[in-house]
Amino acid sequence: MTHTLHRYGTREDLGDDYIVFAMPARGLNDADAVEKQRAFLRCALHHHPVNIGDSKKGGAYRPDEALTPRAHWKREAGPHPETVIDGVDSAGLVSAVFDNYAAVEAFVRELVQLNLGLSINISSLASRAEACCHACGLVRHSAEYSLGFLGRTEKLPEEAVLRLTTMCGHGMVSPGLARKMLDWVRAGRRTPEQASAYLARFCVCGVFNPARAARLLAGRAAPVSEAVRSDAPAHA
Repeated sequence: MTHTLHRYGTREDLGDDYIVFAMPARGLNDADAVEKQRAFLRCALHHHPVNIGDSKKGGAYRPDEALTPRAHWKREAGPHPETVIDGVDSAGLVSAVFDNYAAVEAFVRELVQLNLGLSINISSLASRAEACCHACGLVRHSAEYSLGFLGRTEKLPEEAVLRLTTMCGHGMVSPGLARKMLDWVRAGRRTPEQASAYLARFCVCGVFNPARAARLLAGRAAPVSEAVRSDAPAHA
């Protein structure tokens, strides 16, 4: 099971959202995993990811305990990928987030050449993950699919908020904060890029996609159809 499968949106809307993971298996190939995980992240930087992350310490956008709430809104909002790489100090899950297919395919091609010996997983629309594997000469090992939301869905936040909050699989991006950022962008109090950076800081493992969030905050998203999607988000 992965926490990135439940990203909400249409097929077109999810076309700029790709997460690539690297992870060792405990007791099998985790003894020298730290340097391999750092190599994975350094390789990712060659292909201009919009975020990278370490599941134990966070992503390129992260809060700072030394800042007061008042200073929080005025801080420098840019990502700090080297902080993530330098902070990897134990075997775990690391990830890179991209906003275009070409970058993902180029990244996976380079990973094939590196042959790190770690499990590599692509979380995206099923057809895109399959196409990437095929283009890189890989045979997909397995796939996991999201079946969407079931049950009392009337209790879920509204559509515009769900698109933002579900990019944090641990549920650490508050619907209330997402609504506030939507309101602030509409009012011109923050740019979409500033608001997306605020939201990204709360994603504890760094899989939030700030590029997609900025587009959604700017209001560039089609309504989600009630029809069943044939190309659901998948983890390959």
